[in-house]
Amino acid sequence: MKPLARLRLGINIDHVATVRNARGGALPDPLRAALLAEAAGADGITAHLREDRRHIRDADIEALMAGISVPLNFECAATDEMQAIALRHKPHAICLVPEKREERTTEGGLDVAGDATRLAGFIAPLRDAGCRVSMFIGHEAGQIEASAKIGAAVVELHTGRYCDLIAGGETGAACAELEALRLGAIRAHALGLEVHMGHGLDFETASDVAVFPEVAELNIGHFLIGEAVFRGLGPAIEEMRRRIDAARATAKA
Repeated sequence: MKPLARLRLGINIDHVATVRNARGGALPDPLRAALLAEAAGADGITAHLREDRRHIRDADIEALMAGISVPLNFECAATDEMQAIALRHKPHAICLVPEKREERTTEGGLDVAGDATRLAGFIAPLRDAGCRVSMFIGHEAGQIEASAKIGAAVVELHTGRYCDLIAGGETGAACAELEALRLGAIRAHALGLEVHMGHGLDFETASDVAVFPEVAELNIGHFLIGEAVFRGLGPAIEEMRRRIDAARATAKA
């Protein structure tokens, strides 16, 4: 038995921009948050450029591409506009997510199985440009298999339902959901996909999924931005890093 590979930690800075946009102006600066995250041990930065620009703006993507040293994970919907922006910047990674204008945050995963032909064509030029393309999906077998079939390099499994069940005290349903995530990670890994997880994770729930040997990266944002109000962004990220490393150390490959 050998120790598991180090789990990468990506930090989503969208909600630094949400706070900035609530009042207008330039502060707080998402780039500054990204640099603090990098200094605190983040392995990557995630930023979601939405159609309505409700938090991250085009200028933020420009600043992040120029200013950070770790990889940028560019989250976006599978639209012609976003494809053009992604091809102009050529970030390290592009994560395709479902997007509805009225939602407060991303609800559920992308329906890759139901839109496979279009998505295969959509991601081809992104792959050709050297970007790693990820599908943000649920743990269902059909969605995982469709993601592999269309040529995605990565799947990010949506952990939001598990986090909601834990928050609601629904222990039995949470255990079942955690097991479904584990099996989804195994299936994706067996198909040659790199496995990430994210959405709604906090110190406890991130530790719960950190033990899965197939998972290479966690992407966490809202919780850490909120925690930063109380302890500072750097210390919040450092604590998350400590927790997931400790959880990882208890599991063996």
